[in-house]
Amino acid sequence: MTNQLIVRKQVWKTIFVFLGILISLSAICYYAILKLNPTSIYVGALMMCPALSAFATLKITKRPISSLPWNLEKSKYLNLSYLIPVLYITIAYVFIWVFSFGSVLNQETILEWSQELGMEEFSIPIVILSMVVLLSIVGVVKNIGSTLGEEIGWRGFFIYELRKIFSFGGVSIISGLIWSIWHWPIILLIYKGSGNVIFHISSFTVMILGMSVILAYYTFKSNSLWPSALFHSVHNIFIQKIFTPLTSTNENSTFWIDEYGLMLPIITTIFALYFWRKAKVENL
Repeated sequence: MTNQLIVRKQVWKTIFVFLGILISLSAICYYAILKLNPTSIYVGALMMCPALSAFATLKITKRPISSLPWNLEKSKYLNLSYLIPVLYITIAYVFIWVFSFGSVLNQETILEWSQELGMEEFSIPIVILSMVVLLSIVGVVKNIGSTLGEEIGWRGFFIYELRKIFSFGGVSIISGLIWSIWHWPIILLIYKGSGNVIFHISSFTVMILGMSVILAYYTFKSNSLWPSALFHSVHNIFIQKIFTPLTSTNENSTFWIDEYGLMLPIITTIFALYFWRKAKVENL
């Protein structure tokens, strides 16, 4: 057996060990989410599973945790990893508002924000500006604690193993598909009985594939897991805490807004094609 075949066999073994541990740990969390109560503490535990699986796999393969790409040499990749998700989310929701798949300034959200901030007597623009600034800074930093649990496993460990035997495109697609499938039980819970589960799973999967291309690009360019952790946190906060809550919905909204609608997959795919081409030119 040649050295190359030995290396490939070892890589596949490592990948299957990681996925086996991940499935086992995630199954426990999904049982708690689906059968007990979908509380945030169980979701938080689920988001830690990729990191714990990576640590366990490193232990089994006798590799140090320090071998993960913890360092960050160039801060510009952090800046770009913040700006890119803000850009594609903003574009997506502007199209949603323009085409009347939802309308801007949900009054219920603004009222909730004014009460939460203790700013009931302030004007609407001041309330919105204050909450958006706080969420985009404090919210993003707090949320990194959760997204880091995923990104240590997915981008810090998994895509580096895949990279040993696949091209950039293969790494992006395989990691994206597995990452999306890992989320599917949550989508089944959210849209149970709606009749549109397949549509929402498909839309989410396309969006995740697009994100995976961009995340792989910035991870490999920076040789660090921190840009992906920040990117993931910004993505979550700006969709879940800012743009979706600010959007008033109508009968068409479910097919277009949020992470399970169609607009974000369209925009992220366009961005992904750009980064895919960029990675090819740069021989990533």
